Parts: sequence; C-alpha cells; structure tokens
Amino acid sequence: METLERTVQTLRKRESMPFTIRIVRETADLDKVIDIRRLAYARHLPSFAEKLGIEDCDREAGVAVLLAEAKLDGAPVGTMRIQTNEYAPLALEQSVRLPDWLGKSRLAEATRLGVAGGGMGRVVKVMLCKALWLYCEQQLVDYMVITARSPLDREYEAMLFEDVFGERQFMPMAHVGGLPHRVLAKDVMAARRRWEEAKHPLFQFMVHTDHPDLDLDLPDLSFRPEPVRCPEASQLVYGR
Repeated sequence: METLERTVQTLRKRESMPFTIRIVRETADLDKVIDIRRLAYARHLPSFAEKLGIEDCDREAGVAVLLAEAKLDGAPVGTMRIQTNEYAPLALEQSVRLPDWLGKSRLAEATRLGVAGGGMGRVVKVMLCKALWLYCEQQLVDYMVITARSPLDREYEAMLFEDVFGERQFMPMAHVGGLPHRVLAKDVMAARRRWEEAKHPLFQFMVHTDHPDLDLDLPDLSFRPEPVRCPEASQLVYGR
C-alpha cells in the first residue's frame, strides 16, 4: 500500500497559473463577470452581447458562477456559469426535452462561457473546463451538459463529450439567442477512466496535476441563504 501511495504521489505534479479561478459571491464579482461575457460574445454575437447584464440565474440557488482573474492586476480573464438541476430545469430545457437517461439524472449545465483574447485565453478555457469537472465530481453530479455552436462543438467532442441527440445534430437554443447548438454530455464519474483509456493529451493536466490557483471551496454556492443540497466543494474570445 505504501508503495502504491508513493507511486501516485510521483505521478502528481503541482502547477501555478498567472490567474486564479474562484466562485463569485459579491455583486462586484458579477460586474467583472459581465465585462468578460460582453467581450467574449461581442466577437461572434455583438447584438446579443449588448443585451448582456447580470441575470436572475446568476443569483439562484444551485448555481455557481466562476471567475478567472489575472494575478497581475485582478482583471477578469474568464468566466463560466454552472447550473445544476437541483432546484430548477436547466437553461437548455427551455428549448429541448432531454431523454429519460439524462432527465432522471443529477445534471449540471455549463453556460455563459467566455475568456479574454491573447495567449492566456486557451489556458483559461481549459482551466475553466477542469473547474467544471471538479465541481461536478465533488457535488455528485451524474452528467455535465453543454450546448455548443459550430465550430467550437469540435473542441468538446475532442474532450470526449458525446451527442445527446442525433450525431452532430444542431438545434436552436433560446438562452443563446436562438442560434443552433449541439447538445453534448459527459459522464462525470467515468471521465477519469475514459481520459486514461483514450490516452487523452489532457489526462495528466486534468487528473494528476494540482492547481492551487483553482479554488472551489465555498460553503454557500449561491447568493441566497439556502445552500445547494450537496457536499461542500473542497478542492471553453468564446461565448456560449
């Protein structure tokens, strides 16, 4: 057993980033979130970006809004909203009826993903995706669900997300301006095994690398007094 533990520790590495990621808890944090959302969506959906502001969903129970900030000056460099179906249907359910194998499961949908431009953007996006997976794993979510427009849907396909409906089928989504998106899902608990079996290039980064700048430790994951009914957390510009 001791030999096994030493082997696992050898596999692990620790890596610092030039930015931090945390769950927002103040209106001032949401102001930064809106800034980066508008910047990200303006590159592809300028009219939609102009209408973006703090949304009711940002403050609802069962929702965690992630904010990435540059260590240099605290500027926002990325964001993602994670909504579970603990208290209300997912945003995508405004547009589609999920199949029973998903509809009866504990789900989390990632929406309003945006990262700043420049060389840091790709890394921020991958780190936000890691934060999504860790959050879902720690909150006992069965499936991560996302909607993705072309050509960004291929990025999630490369991360082993699978179509919920027909193969590469696009459907209009009300919560993203009615534009056609694919609906994709990923089994949270099977993610480690699938990445390893596929010899995925992100396996080491996702599974065997500790990122001290990623902080999901917050006792109340919403702005409301009632916390999400699940264990506390311990440990993709692009617009959606």
